[in-house]
Amino acid sequence: MQVAVVVVSYNTCDLLRRCLRSVLATPLPPGTMLQVLVVDNASQDGSAAMVAGEFPTVDLVASPINLGFTGGNNLALHALGFPVTLSAAAQPLAPTPQAEPPDFVLLLNPDAEVQGDAIVLMARFLAETPQAGACGAHLRYANGRFQHGAFRFPTLAQVALDLFPLTGLPGIHRLYDSRLNGRYPARRWLSTQPFEVDFVLGAALMLAGAAIRAVGGLDDGYFMYCEEMDLCLRLHAAGWGVYTLPAALVIHHEGQSSRQVRWDAYERLWRSRLRFYAKHSARYPAGYTHLVRGLLRLSAAWHSRQARRRFATGQATGLETGRELAAYRAVSRL
Repeated sequence: MQVAVVVVSYNTCDLLRRCLRSVLATPLPPGTMLQVLVVDNASQDGSAAMVAGEFPTVDLVASPINLGFTGGNNLALHALGFPVTLSAAAQPLAPTPQAEPPDFVLLLNPDAEVQGDAIVLMARFLAETPQAGACGAHLRYANGRFQHGAFRFPTLAQVALDLFPLTGLPGIHRLYDSRLNGRYPARRWLSTQPFEVDFVLGAALMLAGAAIRAVGGLDDGYFMYCEEMDLCLRLHAAGWGVYTLPAALVIHHEGQSSRQVRWDAYERLWRSRLRFYAKHSARYPAGYTHLVRGLLRLSAAWHSRQARRRFATGQATGLETGRELAAYRAVSRL
């Protein structure tokens, strides 16, 4: 059994080091081969040099430009020998594909650390479940707190809860952890039994090689955000199942790359979501997208008022407020 782990990094040197250490510490059963490939997206913190110097067994592609999460992963899938479409920016960087693609590929965030035999558990599940095209892991934050790692495809209720957070209300966490917000019951995660889901987070997403060949790689129309949701929806449409494995534990230091460009990331998030709805119009008709845009404009106006109030009361600087307001203006125009 051949398993590849792909990590796309951007200015997360220390976390990337911990990530790679956790991957390379995975106990491998006889007959299992592990290949690790890092695509560095023009990091300026020495990430590429760290990988080259400290992890000589790891394959490294050091991109001189930031290809984003999607572009970086597709470049890696191409290098592994899969027939994926590369963006125009990635094509000049594409190495010669290896002759034989691996059986399974784990797309892993650099801010994730696999625990124990999580990689082997995921690969073994896909090998023993022919109808499964992908599977995800049981995610936990660094402090051990549970993190939802699998979701139902979005509805208007989820969009509304995301755009208008109801914080401070008694028992409100139950609403946010409910089916209405696209969550799966906690009891499912407390079990050791895999269960089928709509989609899993790209922080730790393992794909069967056959499924990649059937549906292709990530859609490079997404720079970041929604690409895993899009991929899982395409897998479902092609007859593949998507599952999550509560027994496969991964620690996720969430959002370290996107946090570096918070308000740019906010705009990219909604640009990607609107693209997702428009692309999958059979599931999300034009009326749905129209309502989402209306909610987005209302939310931007509401959050803008909150931002100005924080500035007026000295809770935020003018620079911070200006960036926040610019992001709301941008999403209002999407």
